Amino acid sequence: TMAVLSATFATLIGSLTAVALYRYRFRGKPFVSGMLFVVMMSPDIVMAISLLVLFMLIGIQLGFWSLLFSHITFCLPFVVVTVFSRLKGFDVRMLEAAKDLGASEMTILRKIILPLALPAVAAGWLLSFTLSMDDVVVSSFVTGPGYEILPLKIYSMVKVGVSPEVNALATILLVLSLVMVIASQLIARDKTQGTLK
Repeated sequence: TMAVLSATFATLIGSLTAVALYRYRFRGKPFVSGMLFVVMMSPDIVMAISLLVLFMLIGIQLGFWSLLFSHITFCLPFVVVTVFSRLKGFDVRMLEAAKDLGASEMTILRKIILPLALPAVAAGWLLSFTLSMDDVVVSSFVTGPGYEILPLKIYSMVKVGVSPEVNALATILLVLSLVMVIASQLIARDKTQGTLK
């Protein structure tokens, strides 16, 4: 549930951020781009401590919401970079032609940009889901005592020995990873075919 929620929110926010960085000039644009790469390059332990200090300063209780915010935070830059890279490959003349024909910014976004960026958006969601499912370090710092996610549960179970439950969970995660790889390949193939057309 946490991985699905964080991937969905990160994809929505990240896709809109990528469109804003691609289409518009605004104050602080270099700062936003720089911060995205800082988050991507920061070690997990640095990210975890930074988020923990932030939650303590603003008085957010550790639990579901702190965990969700943290997962969205470290997934977001990967979505932005994935979608932005796709947008950079667009023929700008297509967008300018639509604008010359009277299309509004919202129409251009809805009818041209989003359909063409859809493979990258889907890839960003899959990447975010995988990152969220794989995270142990950040989650262990920002989760409360009353909330537990699958990676932390597996980690705590492995510390006392490998049980049949751990083997079953590992098998499920392996199958899930294979599904993600296959889905990514299908999306990449669709993206390539769309480009060739």
